[in-house]
Amino acid sequence: MADGPADPLAAAADAVAAASAGSYARIVATLIRVTGDWTLAEDCAQEASALALTRWPTEGVPANPGGWLMTVARNRAIDVLRRASVERRKLRELAMLTPTEPEPGAAGEGEIVDDRLRLVFTCCHPALPLEARVALTLRTVCGVPTADIARAFLVTESTMTRRLTRAKAKIAAAGIPYRVPTGPMLAERLPGVLAVLYLLFTRGYDADGEPAFADEAIRLARLLDRLMPGQSEVAALLALSLLQHSRRDARRDRDGNLVTLDRQDRARWDHAAIAEGVGVLARVAAEGPYALQARIAACHATAASAEATDWVAIAEAYDRLARWQPSPVVELNRAVAHGYAHGPAAGLELLAAARAGGALDGYPLAVAAEAELTARRGDRERAAALFRRAADAHAGAERRALLERADQLS
Repeated sequence: MADGPADPLAAAADAVAAASAGSYARIVATLIRVTGDWTLAEDCAQEASALALTRWPTEGVPANPGGWLMTVARNRAIDVLRRASVERRKLRELAMLTPTEPEPGAAGEGEIVDDRLRLVFTCCHPALPLEARVALTLRTVCGVPTADIARAFLVTESTMTRRLTRAKAKIAAAGIPYRVPTGPMLAERLPGVLAVLYLLFTRGYDADGEPAFADEAIRLARLLDRLMPGQSEVAALLALSLLQHSRRDARRDRDGNLVTLDRQDRARWDHAAIAEGVGVLARVAAEGPYALQARIAACHATAASAEATDWVAIAEAYDRLARWQPSPVVELNRAVAHGYAHGPAAGLELLAAARAGGALDGYPLAVAAEAELTARRGDRERAAALFRRAADAHAGAERRALLERADQLS
């Protein structure tokens, strides 16, 4: 290590962080499968990382850091189980695990048995509340500290700890199987898993969200895409996330204020992510909700300027998305797209239809959409009033952006 960094502590810490990020989910998932003890698996994975921080600065970073962590976590689990006098079968299965264990393959036609994939499907089981699924995925699959998850959900760390404990207890009490469903059940369960990942992504991509959550969602989408080849909606979700996330650095100015899509500096977009997203999308043959959203995102991401955006294609994609996924929010976005493609009057007409019956009452984005379409129709005074009304329902960067738009019109 003569050519390495001068500070072995910093180098070791970086190596531990990198190895933990890459191996944590596999270690936890494997130990859960073998021991059946969720808490033990997490504790052993964390203890392995802690031990690496004390040993690697003096012993050097091992050639296979992830394998080293797996071995230490496995040995720790063996010690705990031996002291607890558990059955010999579990000890034998643990002892057979090796750090160079190959990627598990399919046990049967259509059956995927990678431990990390099992873990994702277990965390996202529909028997758990949606919020618990997201939190459990963050903690167990992504290794996000409980304190960080608590901040994202605006609760105390102790509250989040209790929620996670209840979720794990429900998995055990309900006998939720630690496996990936097959056949028709896979088609039934997969949309729920993708919904959790997309919610995780939006919690990071939202104006005041935690960017690391979006990164984790993309990492998990990559994992699913690799482990579930041929699933169009999995690839589509990955493409959608990459294309949307490519604009992250351009969404705020130097003062931290939000910059709307039409005013963003496109040179600041992540064009490598755009190219990857477009490439992934090219593999998607089937049409589905995420595929249509990804195609809409691709229209925005590949346009040379705001004026060059193919709004007609976007409006047509929203027409199809509304048939796949009818909802007031989709109809709202469809109205905005038609407003740009066919004129503000067409957009306002669709928006009025979407709001019929009170479906969008109290939804601030509906007010902001009406404000933008009204401004494009030329009624600046009414548009400014609507932007201020929308701002009243927001805080932080979004509120400032809406008030700035109102001031521009005034």
